[in-house]
Amino acid sequence: MSTFLAELLGTATLILLGDGVVAGVALNKSKAKDGGWIVVTMAWAVAVATAAWIFGPISGGHFNPALTIALAAIGNFAWGKVPAYIAAQFIGAIVGAALVWLSYLAHWKETEDKATKLGVFCTAPAIRNVGANLITEIVGTFMLVFGILGLGETKMADGFGTFAVGLLILIIGLSLGGPTGYAINPARDLGPRIAHAILPIAGKGGSDWGYAWIPVVGPIIGGLLGGLLYTLIF
Repeated sequence: MSTFLAELLGTATLILLGDGVVAGVALNKSKAKDGGWIVVTMAWAVAVATAAWIFGPISGGHFNPALTIALAAIGNFAWGKVPAYIAAQFIGAIVGAALVWLSYLAHWKETEDKATKLGVFCTAPAIRNVGANLITEIVGTFMLVFGILGLGETKMADGFGTFAVGLLILIIGLSLGGPTGYAINPARDLGPRIAHAILPIAGKGGSDWGYAWIPVVGPIIGGLLGGLLYTLIF
């Protein structure tokens, strides 16, 4: 399997399982309805770890343009590979989101609230404040990249290292996810947002393009800061 396909399928896996749990707790007549924030954050953490366990040995398991760019910026990844990785990540995110739509096909028309439907696919702030929302995404992604680099340096066994990254994502969601829904990944937010825009989702509204730049720009800045600070310290 090529690294391109591994990144595509890995990102599709984490979006299918991650956005899938959001659909389960948000959409009407789902058996998981109102499962709550703990269910969502735990499932997202396991979703990322699962994708990394399966596809990480092939591509390195980035699944996130912010991580790919940060690794390239600190010399841990070749810049020449960055465009293909990012393309694979965005394609995979759109595919994963489309599979969520299909998996919950009968539930969209049962859910009247348009914001709830959009929230299955992408993030939105609890309080809309451009500066505060951007800072939240920067801090969250800083912690993600800094933490991934730190966990990698401990030279843990591969399986436990991936488990530890899952725990890192869990604590980021629990601790820092409340203000914006913790995109911390441009592909995770923008890919499914594009899917929301183009899929024939019953009763959907707009895709909130006015906010869409924040979960793209914030994570890229945060990832770069996390990677650069880690290299300065260690």
